[in-house]
Amino acid sequence: MLQLMLHAHSRIAIPPETRFLLAGYTKRAEFGDLADEANRRALGRWIVELSQFEDLGLDAATVVEAVVAAPPTLGSAFGTVFTMYSARFGKPRWGDKRPLYLRHLPTILRLFPDAQIINIMRDGRDCVSSLKETPWKPAEFDTMIDYWTQSADSSLLAARRYPRDVYHLVRYEDLVADPEPHLRTICEFLGEDFEDAMTRPNQLASVAVPEYKTWHTMTHKAPTTERVASWKSRLTEDEVRLCETSFGERLAKFGYLPSLPVPRSAKMRADAKLIARHRLGPARNAARDLWTQVRSGQDEHPVAARLTSRQLSR
Repeated sequence: MLQLMLHAHSRIAIPPETRFLLAGYTKRAEFGDLADEANRRALGRWIVELSQFEDLGLDAATVVEAVVAAPPTLGSAFGTVFTMYSARFGKPRWGDKRPLYLRHLPTILRLFPDAQIINIMRDGRDCVSSLKETPWKPAEFDTMIDYWTQSADSSLLAARRYPRDVYHLVRYEDLVADPEPHLRTICEFLGEDFEDAMTRPNQLASVAVPEYKTWHTMTHKAPTTERVASWKSRLTEDEVRLCETSFGERLAKFGYLPSLPVPRSAKMRADAKLIARHRLGPARNAARDLWTQVRSGQDEHPVAARLTSRQLSR
C-alpha cells in the first residue's frame, strides 16, 4: 500500500519487489572488478535473468547495455536498473521496497549513500496473522514471530542510529486511519510536494502489483482500517500468547497494547536479545564483509553508486 502511495507521486517510481539488491551485494566478490567491461556485462546478465526482472517491464538487452555503460560500481549498476524503471513513467526519482531491507540498512546506505529510508511499522500480531496466510509462509510459527521481532529491533536501532533526514517511521494503523497528514509528512521528509493522488493507491494496483501476488489483494481497495487489530479473530489464544510473550515490551514501544500482562522474565529475555542484537549486529556485518574480501583474495572494490550529484560529493 505504501509502495503504491509513493508510486502515485508524479516524481517517484517504486517497482514491485526486485530481490536482486541484497543477493547481488552478497555475491559481489563473484562479479570481480567492475572496471572490467566483461564483468559489468556478466552482472547485467545476472540481473536480467532473475525471475523478478520480468515484473519491471524493461527490455533485458537494453538493461544489460545500460549496466555496461554505467559507472563501474555495484550500486551504480543497481541504480541504473531502477532509473530505467522510473524512466518508464517519466519520473526522476525511484525507490525500492522489501521488508528485509530494514535488517540491512548499513548495506543499503553503503550502496546508495544518499538514500532515504521510510519504514512502515505494523502491530506484530497483525504481521504474524498476515504472514500465516501467505503461500510462502515459514513452516514454524516461531519463525514468523521472529521475523517481526528482528524487524522491531532493527527499527529501534535505526531510530537511534540515523538522522531525521535519512530515516522516517510511520505506523500502518495511523496511515490507513488518516492517510493525508502522514503522507504530507513523508513528502516533507523526501523534499517533495504532497499530491492528492497518493491517497488513492488502489488506482495503481493493476500497474505496480503483479497479478500472481494474490496475497496483495488488499492493495486493490482504498486504504481501510478493516485489517487493524484483525489478529483478534485471525490468531488463536495460544498464538496470541506466544506472540506477546516473545515480543515482550516491543509492542508497547511502538504504541501497541498487549492483551496479556508481560511477565518480567519475558521482558528480561526480550531486552537481553535487543541489547545483543544492537551490540553484535554491526560486528557481525563487519565480519561478513571481511569474509567476502578473504574469499575474493583481494581488497574489496568500491560499491557505492555514482549516479547523482549527492553520491558523487560523498
